[in-house]
Amino acid sequence: MEKKKEFIKGLKQAWRDEMLSALNYRALAEREKDTQKKGILIRMAEAEERHAETWAKRLRDLGVETGKFKMTLFEQLRQTVILKSDTTSAAQMLEAGESEADKLYTTLMDAAQTEQDRASLLEAQKEEHAHSKMLKEFETAPIHPQSRLETILGREKWHVRAGGWIGQAIYGANDGLGAVFGIVSGMAGYAGGSDLVLVAGLAGSLASALSMGSGAYLAGKAEKEVYQAEIERERKEIEENPEEEIEELALFYQLKGFTEDEANALARKLIQQPEHMLKILVSEELGLAEATFPNPVKEAFSSGISTAIGGMIPVIPFFFTSGMTAVVVSLLISTLAHFAIGVLKTIVTGRSWIKSGAEMTAVGIITAALAYGLGMLLSPGGHIIP
Repeated sequence: MEKKKEFIKGLKQAWRDEMLSALNYRALAEREKDTQKKGILIRMAEAEERHAETWAKRLRDLGVETGKFKMTLFEQLRQTVILKSDTTSAAQMLEAGESEADKLYTTLMDAAQTEQDRASLLEAQKEEHAHSKMLKEFETAPIHPQSRLETILGREKWHVRAGGWIGQAIYGANDGLGAVFGIVSGMAGYAGGSDLVLVAGLAGSLASALSMGSGAYLAGKAEKEVYQAEIERERKEIEENPEEEIEELALFYQLKGFTEDEANALARKLIQQPEHMLKILVSEELGLAEATFPNPVKEAFSSGISTAIGGMIPVIPFFFTSGMTAVVVSLLISTLAHFAIGVLKTIVTGRSWIKSGAEMTAVGIITAALAYGLGMLLSPGGHIIP
């Protein structure tokens, strides 16, 4: 009995949410100038209205009348904000509503009274997923069909990984240099230019390299596992409801700039190559593509080695000299290295090389000064330890 009450309460909320979403989609469609987007919004509104009618009918079967839908003051205010917002902001707000509906349907699954209830909830939830994905596409400006097709066919695949391992190497060297320069500066302040600085620098360099390498490997491996899981989920959806997946893909392509006929033709063509369609769907829905994932071993090697090289730079003078001479030389070459890495970062970031180099140099000097000062304070002749 308790489950039935919970189900009725949740179903009434679902009915209200669907009615509200339908009104919002229709209101947004009225102001939309793009005919393709307008058509998609109207179809989404019609889907929400179908859901609302399904829940109203089920509630009547359970002896509950929904009454006439009327927006609250807060809902009217929110709709006004949506209509006054740009397309991207409006889509983000509506997408939040789809996410809430998805959570509600998941909760209702547990309280469902019959298998038919579960089937209806599952079907509605799948449509909410599709709506959420489509709303994300509203944030992307349309591009020319030929350009889009070239991307789909992988003719520009090499662009995806631009700056991949190079970026890892640069940022690895940056981390190694920054961390070990701080360690060396701190130890120099604590113990002067003794062998302790050399040992601490070598240990810091090794630890940083292992940490960066293992982190890059695990991150790359996890990304690939997520991609494979999504591939399997999409494969199941294509097997269970191929027509729905074709329609969904066609809608995505319409939002990207294709005409309706072009989008439908392309989606129909892709279904003939299921494995290729799988990758396209995962790419369109989640922004995931196999080409974007790094090789975990290559990433680990690139990050680890570059971090070790960066970490060794501040230590080099202590192999050949000691005392204040080693400290000063370490400061000079580390400062130059910071500037060089800042310049190299522009390969990935595209920023001004002078600004990037100066920024890196300033950060390195500030880090070294703070670490050196702390080392002096903690030294036997300092102010903290007598």
